[in-house]
Parts: sequence; C-alpha cells; structure tokens
Amino acid sequence: MTRIRRGYIARRRRTKIRLFASTFRGAHSRLTRTTFQQKMRALVSAHRDRGRQKRNFRRLWITRINAGIRENDLYNSYNRSIHDMYKRKRLINRKMLAQIAVLSMNSFYGIYSNSN
Repeated sequence: MTRIRRGYIARRRRTKIRLFASTFRGAHSRLTRTTFQQKMRALVSAHRDRGRQKRNFRRLWITRINAGIRENDLYNSYNRSIHDMYKRKRLINRKMLAQIAVLSMNSFYGIYSNSN
C-alpha cells in the first residue's frame, strides 16, 4: 500500500496557535492541546480585563479629583462638587478634571471657585 501524505490545513492551524502561545512557559507553549486551552484562557482574561481596566481608571480619576477638592477646601465631597458642576453646565469629563488636578492646581481651583 502506498503512503498517503496528509494535508497542510491542520498543521497550519496548529502553527497559528503555537505562534500565539510562543511566549507562554513550559508545556503551555509546546503541546497543542494545552496551548489551545491557554489561548482560550488568555483571550477570556483579556476580554474581562478590558472592562476592568475602564473601571479602575475611572476610580483613579475620581480619587484624584476628590483629593484635589479636599486639599483646596473647595467642597466637602466629590459628590457635591460634581453635582454643582452639572447644575452649572460645566461639563468636563473626569479624565480631564483629574489631569488638571494633578498638573495645574491653579486651573483646578479656578474651575471650581467659579462654579460656587
């Protein structure tokens, strides 16, 4: 009986998975089944952590704004200050407010002292 050469599609698929997992350690980068499981786990973690990263940055910005507000005795709380800004239609997003609070305290003070 003659020898039949197998196709290249399965090998191509495994190579693609192996390239994805090339930075993993040990069997996670060498064995096909383990590599595939680790790839799925990595993609799940990446998907989950994209949402978590947004949440963490928002918490950081709120903490920085609150610290700037309390440092200058502008308000008692972050909550009250944001509420007053919305009432006066001074809509600056939290990311920009946090940057201003870190880099330029005079500007930050000006934004909030005018809104009182």
